[in-house]
Amino acid sequence: MVEMKLWLLIAAAVVLVVVAGAIAFFLGVKYRMKVAEAELGSAEEEAKRLISDAIKTAESKKKEALVEAKDEIYRMKNEAEREVKERRSEVQRQEHRLQQKEENLDKKIDNLEKKEEVMQRRQAEVEERLQEVEQIKKSQFEMLEKVSGFSKEQAKEYMLQMLENELTHEKALKITQYEQQLKEESDEKAREILSTAIQRCASDHVAEVTVSVVPLPNDEMKGRIIGREGRNIRTLENLTGVDLIIDDTPEAITLSCHDPVKREVARLSLEKLIQDGRIHPTRIEETVEKARREVETKIKQDGERAVIETGVHHLHPELMKLLGRMRYRTSYGQNVLEHSIEVAKLAGSMASELGLDPTLARRAGLLHDIGKSLTHEIEGSHVTIGVELAKKYKESPEVIHAIEAHHGDVEAKTVVACLVQAADAVSAARPGARRENLENYIKRLEKLESIATSFEGVEKSYAIQAGREIRIILKPEVISDDQMVIVARDIAKKIEDEMDYPGQIKVNVVRETRAVDYAK
Repeated sequence: MVEMKLWLLIAAAVVLVVVAGAIAFFLGVKYRMKVAEAELGSAEEEAKRLISDAIKTAESKKKEALVEAKDEIYRMKNEAEREVKERRSEVQRQEHRLQQKEENLDKKIDNLEKKEEVMQRRQAEVEERLQEVEQIKKSQFEMLEKVSGFSKEQAKEYMLQMLENELTHEKALKITQYEQQLKEESDEKAREILSTAIQRCASDHVAEVTVSVVPLPNDEMKGRIIGREGRNIRTLENLTGVDLIIDDTPEAITLSCHDPVKREVARLSLEKLIQDGRIHPTRIEETVEKARREVETKIKQDGERAVIETGVHHLHPELMKLLGRMRYRTSYGQNVLEHSIEVAKLAGSMASELGLDPTLARRAGLLHDIGKSLTHEIEGSHVTIGVELAKKYKESPEVIHAIEAHHGDVEAKTVVACLVQAADAVSAARPGARRENLENYIKRLEKLESIATSFEGVEKSYAIQAGREIRIILKPEVISDDQMVIVARDIAKKIEDEMDYPGQIKVNVVRETRAVDYAK
């Protein structure tokens, strides 16, 4: 029972606690609701206050903005009025300026009209005076014609003649002055270039001949070479195309032929036969064939040597063979291959001095006489043959033109062609380089003198110093001192156009007036 009561008490206590908690919760909720309502009321009042303040502030801002806008409008109005006023004053100034300009123009027009009237009056006066001058001039001419005895046309012709004589004198002086100046400058530069080129090209090659002499160990060998009934010498001559001259010269046989290659084959063959001692037709045939192969090999080697010596690269093999053939070709006794090598070196040296391409100049110089290697086989001049060979083996246009122009057949249009011409002349004119036969020498001197005597006023002419100078005697009554310079120039020009010669020819013109009288 006690436990029962205890549980009842506990249950009652629990119920009381629960009831008290519920009452407390209800009272708390009521209190929070009242507090919230109070806070809500104060918030609404605050919002109303803020709205009222905002309205008041907006009204004040509006008033301030209106005031500022009015001020800005007033200011802009004042500025616009001021700008309009300034522009109006500027327009007034411009109008005033234009008015002044119009007034000035009117004044100038008036002045011009006055000046025009004055000029018209003066022009009339000038025309009157010109008429008076013409009348005076006419009367003076009539008086001069009476005094001088010349008509107007005769006096004019006389004055023109005097003027022509004076101009001839002035022209002669100018020609002499310019020629002297150009000659000094060009001679100095040419001497410098040529001396440098010649010093660099040292050549000891001298003139060659068209015969070869083969020494014999004894006179008995002559009979063995001739053979029974001359069969050995006939075989050798037929196989080589060379004439063997056996005369009274002791221990020597002369080989004569204009083809140097054939002559060289015959010389080698004969030397080998003499050395071997077995001389009969069969052995001669074998020896000649062997000598021919040796000469062909030597020709190839000579061509390669020329190319290497001159520094010319990428040359066609056939052109190298033709260069080697030139080793056995002569011109006025000068070996053509050595001459070509010499020309190549000279042209290359001069090109270097002038700042040009020395390789191109050496190539043109080496090939300038390439046509001479085939002149015995192909018709035509060596220039024409050389041009065709250069075109055939695809040489450059500059080289072809240099070959074509090196003897003046065509006008030299490139500096390289001019250098090849100069180098060719220097190589040919070197002492000992060439030998000229007497007939050609006499013809050249006669041609030189005939050119000089073909000019009017030339009394006599003399070619001296082996054709390097021509001395011309003028008729003093026909040619004056002033005309003498022009005549010398014309003669030199005609010699250049009509003659081929190495080096240069000095034209020396002499005019002398002598007075002769006799005492009786």
